[in-house]
Amino acid sequence: MILAHLRKALLRELAAWAAEQGLSAPEEALINPVPPHVPADLSLPYPMQAAKALKRKPLEVATELAARLKDLRSPEVDFPLLESAEPAPPGFINLRLSEQALVWNLAMALGRPADGDSPYGFDPDAPKRAINLEFVSANPTGPVHVASARAATLGDSLSRILRRRGHGVRTEYYVNDVGRQVELLGRSLHARFAELKGKPSEFPEDGYHGEYIKALAAEAPPEAEGWGPPEFSRFGVERMLTAHRRDLEELFLVRFDRWFRESELHDAKALDRTLEKLRKLGRVYEKEGAVWLGSSDTEAGDDKDRVLVRADGRPTYFLSDIAYHEDKLARGFKELIDIWGADHHGYVPRMRAAIEALGHPPGTFHAIIHQLVHLFRGKEAVKMSKRAGEFVTLRELVEEAGLDACRFFFALRSPNAHMNFDIELAKKQSQENPVYYVQYVHARIHSIFREAEKHSLRTSPGSHKEPTARALLVKLAWFPEALRNCERELSPHPLASYLMELSGLFHPFYEQCRVVDTHAIETSGSRLNLCAGVARIIADGLSLLGVSAPEKM
Repeated sequence: MILAHLRKALLRELAAWAAEQGLSAPEEALINPVPPHVPADLSLPYPMQAAKALKRKPLEVATELAARLKDLRSPEVDFPLLESAEPAPPGFINLRLSEQALVWNLAMALGRPADGDSPYGFDPDAPKRAINLEFVSANPTGPVHVASARAATLGDSLSRILRRRGHGVRTEYYVNDVGRQVELLGRSLHARFAELKGKPSEFPEDGYHGEYIKALAAEAPPEAEGWGPPEFSRFGVERMLTAHRRDLEELFLVRFDRWFRESELHDAKALDRTLEKLRKLGRVYEKEGAVWLGSSDTEAGDDKDRVLVRADGRPTYFLSDIAYHEDKLARGFKELIDIWGADHHGYVPRMRAAIEALGHPPGTFHAIIHQLVHLFRGKEAVKMSKRAGEFVTLRELVEEAGLDACRFFFALRSPNAHMNFDIELAKKQSQENPVYYVQYVHARIHSIFREAEKHSLRTSPGSHKEPTARALLVKLAWFPEALRNCERELSPHPLASYLMELSGLFHPFYEQCRVVDTHAIETSGSRLNLCAGVARIIADGLSLLGVSAPEKM
């Protein structure tokens, strides 16, 4: 990965220069892409930072540093990394990668790692993290809906990317199978079952509506005649969990390493142990017969203290959640990442305060809050599901829009941005459709190879002088950086955007550079090699997003 080697080499040179100037070494050598009109591949903004500390003109510092970087090398490779390093106003250094570096990087991108080797995009220098990533965790009281589909995309794609980067990640689905909501499910099913049998029943005022409750009640076995709400609760939870697993694993291709039930915590007396630990740490107190966590007295900054055990002795959901997170940490995880819906925004400070109160270091817990999804068909808003009653289900959306479109569309936006999902756009087989736009390039490259096969043309390494080819080579070098940005932002959207940009660069290359050319076999071989690199990275990137890479369209 040439940019990783470049960054390390730059950091060594900048640190040496900084020491000569009496400055502390920079923490990293930040490199940025440049606008299309700039005749360079990368931009180094460090001179402006150094100039401020030295009280010198930024362009003067950039000129001095650029002279030191022209012959920049790395001990890991046997060629110069840069073709040029030029100062540019107001104080940047514009860098142009050497052709040897770009050709070497293409070979790395095309390499098939043997056992024990690292895949393209793996970062050997990144401190390895032990992460528990929890997402979806929809209550087993109804079908998985569209908001959960966004969470599923975020969590599954992020777990794949973090693993590619070299981190230890275990994914988890938390099943709330205890408490009032589960009780309401049982009462709702009990009432609907009685209706089906022609018996008088009183539907709970705050019960679960929707046709799915009636359908679920109709599936109850004959012995349900003698059931009460508790038995219907257990029946309903199991049936809903089976549906959740089927929708997520078989339909949406999201598989969790563990499905953790809240009832496991109660059976193991985990709530009692967690409460006792907080007592010993002096973090709880009693008031008005209830037990409270002093969550406002933490650096996490919750706005008020929180009840853990009610005056009647019943634990709150908050205590269950604290015990669950403590259980994760006891299993050896060092970082806990939860993906929650927008309605959980206010829950973040109190959970962070609880983790701190248990004695765990700052940064142990991180919540990703994803915003709402609004469905449209063109300009018309999509109405609620008739079967679900209050929402559109994941299954309904995938069956209409398609799995690839759903996963790519959800991955294309930052989780903190509201999202309008246009079902009609998702179904279009045109360049307007983002996922089709990317997949089409992959399929086109495979059609090029089928044509090359007819003429017995093969890939071969070689030089690339054309600007459009060079642009592709540079973009391929940014793939590991896109994954790095996904880790930094805890979101797959930098990767989805990268694939769109890479696909966009292929079109002018294909139009201006003839790939299959029996009259220029050497040139054709090197261009086929470049096409192979683009196809490999598109397929690799789409796989990390859980999207297919068809060879024909």
